[in-house]
Amino acid sequence: MKIIGLTGGIGSGKSTVLALFKALGAVTYVADTEAKKLMNTDEELINQIVKLFGEKAYEQGELNRSYISSIVFNNEEKLNALNALVHPKVREDFQHFIKNQKADFVIYETAILFESGSDQFCDYVITVIAEMAHKIERIMKRDSVSETQVLERMKNQSADDFKIKKSDFVIRNNHLEDTKNQIFTIFELLKKLKLK
Repeated sequence: MKIIGLTGGIGSGKSTVLALFKALGAVTYVADTEAKKLMNTDEELINQIVKLFGEKAYEQGELNRSYISSIVFNNEEKLNALNALVHPKVREDFQHFIKNQKADFVIYETAILFESGSDQFCDYVITVIAEMAHKIERIMKRDSVSETQVLERMKNQSADDFKIKKSDFVIRNNHLEDTKNQIFTIFELLKKLKLK
């Protein structure tokens, strides 16, 4: 089974691209979604997060996301410490996930594929990019935030150029029909690459 990493910066439209791959029949795993589940269900992880952030880290048994975000947004050390706890758990969960799959390839989607080192277990990597204007518009619409807030968030992410250099495929997600054609082409190529 081949592991295909799918990544892209904020507002690039990774979720749309992933949904289109899924519609073609691809098996997908969304690391961010699974990480959120694990932070609310894995006892060991919960205890480690409480140790790192204190009792306020959880409210009524649920991860206090706004509290943790407010800390890690301006504290790289705490963010790295949180990632060091969460990433191994997600990788472990992913290993269980693929054991139960019969597919030729699985698409592993995460915004921080390279930053977390997850690209090392991928056979191929796809990066989704988009024009800046499209990205800003998408995030403002999705999160009801100002352009200034969007640009502030973007500062914390790796540049597209860095991701592109390390990728096997790049999807330019600016116009839906064009994006669909790119996805179909890559999907067909991946089906052929499984034979290698």
